[in-house]
Amino acid sequence: MEYGILGLIILIADIYAVIKTLSSSASTGAKILWVLGILIFPVVGFIVWLFAGPRGGSTSVA
Repeated sequence: MEYGILGLIILIADIYAVIKTLSSSASTGAKILWVLGILIFPVVGFIVWLFAGPRGGSTSVA
């Protein structure tokens, strides 16, 4: 039972990552590569996306 819940959490996280990637301002090629990485390697792909993935369209001035 606990593996089913863990799988559901990973699925939700991956769907969130794919939606955020597709709505980012990255190039189309980068979006395709990120989505493929997230879908092929669900856990590792999400973790890598979390730290190095394309960010949203907001810009910050430092």
